[in-house]
Amino acid sequence: MSTNTLDKLKARFNPEAAEGMNEIFQFHFSDAGSHYLHIQDGTLDAQEGEHDDPSVSLSLSTETLKGIMSGDINGMTAFMTGKLKATGNVMLATKLTSLFPSK
Repeated sequence: MSTNTLDKLKARFNPEAAEGMNEIFQFHFSDAGSHYLHIQDGTLDAQEGEHDDPSVSLSLSTETLKGIMSGDINGMTAFMTGKLKATGNVMLATKLTSLFPSK
């Protein structure tokens, strides 16, 4: 994931939606390596690499993530069509759009 995409996510982060959460979102990008987001009680920490014990792991392209975050791509459709693969607490993935709302 280009730092640009990470920066955009950070800029959109909604701390209120993350109150009381302690979750690791692992991203495996087909075109940009691995990154993870640690969301803990209203804070966001983004790191490059792989976390030992993510809450949910998502495999997709950066373009698919951008589409889901902008609302152009339905996350469930991406999942059903194989553009998005998820393991772990898959329901957490549905919170991404509330954690990182488009303005």
